[in-house]
Amino acid sequence: MEERCLTNNCSFTGVKPIMADLPYPPNQVRGKNCAYAELLKVDYCGAVSEMSAITQYINNENRLSLERCSIARTLLGIAMAEMMHLQKLGELIFLLGGDVDFEAKGFNGRPRLWTPEYLAIPENVRKMLLADMESEAEAIKQYERHMSMIGDDCVNDVLARIILDEEYHIMLLKSLLGQCGR
Repeated sequence: MEERCLTNNCSFTGVKPIMADLPYPPNQVRGKNCAYAELLKVDYCGAVSEMSAITQYINNENRLSLERCSIARTLLGIAMAEMMHLQKLGELIFLLGGDVDFEAKGFNGRPRLWTPEYLAIPENVRKMLLADMESEAEAIKQYERHMSMIGDDCVNDVLARIILDEEYHIMLLKSLLGQCGR
């Protein structure tokens, strides 16, 4: 008796980071500033962060790839862009004199390690896309808040460019939401 293997036929060949078609400014800082590095660590691995976004997108992509391949491919492309944001933030943190240790200060000022408790893991595609859109919108608000606190135009230029990608991701997610019905 021949056993059949289950296979995921969703191909991720050719998936590239999905981001605005604009260059990034150079990753540079005006000088070391540990307070700015601490703010960027929240963007790097806080509750609303690139680490959380990557993990949430990959989780959703995994769960959708069997039945919703085109959506899964898009989510993987977005996750890849978020990985690039994570890399850029990490480099800025080091340039500012900070360390990348997956620890960020919470609202109470206490350090906390990144945890998957930060993720939204809804049970269906519509709720996944809505959670992803909400996460992107929260990230944009947080970046804008941090930009108002950072007096380094070089850092703020990179954050402003990341925001453009996040806005593009929201637009794509809205389009996917329209395709998936109620």
